Amino acid sequence: MTQTKNMLGALVLAIAVTGCGQSQKVQEQSTQNDRFSFVEQPESNSISILLDGQPYTAYCYADSLKKPVLFPLRTKDGHFITRGWPVQPRANERTDHPHHIGLWFNYGDVNGLDFWNNSTAIPVEKRMGYGSILHATVNAMETDGSSGVLDVTKYWKGPQGDSLLKEDTRYVFQVDDGDNTSIALEIKLTALTDVSLNDNKEGVLGIRLARQLEHPSNEPAKFTDANGIVTEVAQANNDGVTGHYISSEGVEGDDVWGTRAKWVALNGTIEGEDVSLVILDHEGNPGYPTYWHARGYGLFAANPLGQKALSDGKDELNFKLDKGDTTRFRYKVLIHAGSKLDAAEINNRFTEFANQ
Repeated sequence: MTQTKNMLGALVLAIAVTGCGQSQKVQEQSTQNDRFSFVEQPESNSISILLDGQPYTAYCYADSLKKPVLFPLRTKDGHFITRGWPVQPRANERTDHPHHIGLWFNYGDVNGLDFWNNSTAIPVEKRMGYGSILHATVNAMETDGSSGVLDVTKYWKGPQGDSLLKEDTRYVFQVDDGDNTSIALEIKLTALTDVSLNDNKEGVLGIRLARQLEHPSNEPAKFTDANGIVTEVAQANNDGVTGHYISSEGVEGDDVWGTRAKWVALNGTIEGEDVSLVILDHEGNPGYPTYWHARGYGLFAANPLGQKALSDGKDELNFKLDKGDTTRFRYKVLIHAGSKLDAAEINNRFTEFANQ
């Protein structure tokens, strides 16, 4: 246990020192008035994404993370919508699942290896059962008016360094004239050997939420205080906890878990600002419409591949790629601030995304 705590502490310290996602550098706006800009920070293995010269998110790819992530996610006005722990702890945050950081894409069973649950908290004697996703190259960083594009290549590797999958991902950041932003992910996976993504509940696109966007709960849990010190409490303090899921099929709250839907919205309020965080599925994705691995404690995930695990055995999908085969996943994350999106507006956004 001491070894596990020390490993996790080293991860937190390393990232806190580098300041991944916390760049305070303000960029001068380009002559084209591009809203987004990118600041490469190789010393911290990150690329800061700025909106109107202010921090919006960052692409963080330190090997210690076990996969590249976007961290943190913010509203346009700077409110955090993702948990800070274990990277940059804030007061009254849960301290479970150290592999839940920002926004990420991976899976719990690839040729028997667990990519989803990997972190530096895994004991040394168990690490042969886990895989890591390693950043390889930045292919493009482009800005054009209200949008910015980051195109990268990653490799899914086993514990002995063997590559199973090549991942090419294009992140498209957009902002409208109001207080609304979005992040589209276009992901291409290429099998470098025969690959089986066996039915597993841990996947594939995940966001770990800020405390304010969780569902209220009276269960005991461990939380941080204002100094980042972890305390176990018998009953959670639900002050300011306002999250509420609703799906395209009208399912609400914790009942969203294990159901299929073309989108799920999470509505809440952060420091007086109404927020809707929405994940849109795409009809071209494997396993569409996706099952939702959405938990009230703060995990918001879409998983089209873990059908048996999430449907209580009604469906099953063991997804396979022969060497050289490719598959694609597309998702769009809407960050709407200042009001809460209604179902009609989200359906319009879904149709627009489907037709792009």
